[in-house]
Amino acid sequence: MKILKWIGLLLLGIIVLGLIVAAFVPKEFTYERSIVINKPRAVVFDYIKYIKNQDHYGKWQLMDPGMKKTYEGTDGTVGFKYSWDSKELGKGSQTITKIVEGESIATNLDFGFGDPADSYMRTTDEGAQTKVTWGITGKSPYPFNLMSLFYDMGKDFETGLNNLKNVLEK
Repeated sequence: MKILKWIGLLLLGIIVLGLIVAAFVPKEFTYERSIVINKPRAVVFDYIKYIKNQDHYGKWQLMDPGMKKTYEGTDGTVGFKYSWDSKELGKGSQTITKIVEGESIATNLDFGFGDPADSYMRTTDEGAQTKVTWGITGKSPYPFNLMSLFYDMGKDFETGLNNLKNVLEK
């Protein structure tokens, strides 16, 4: 019985320590990655402005091909909303908030806790190639901000951008 008491106290101590550490971890986050794709900017932008195309290159969409998806509005236009429900990835939505044709697309990403994050994809000319930058900024509510010590969303953007490059350069 003494061992169970010590295990319980140890677990409680770990939880309390985690909550204390979370109080000092930044709540704001920013991740951004870029890649150069051997296609003209118009071709690349016309592909990435459609959120449904993320099913072919987005790391999260490819992790769970069975996720339930719903759509509201016209893809590739401001106001389009893409929602998902996945056993592996949870529930959330992505809504297009701004498009600068040929240059950038901005979206709100709602993961179901805290305020939605601001995500974007930008394209710039690199000669005959196109540089694509994918990023996100937002806030993680306490104590979820502790996850930033263990999870780097930038790596997921790198994977998605590499997938995008493979899809577009085929």
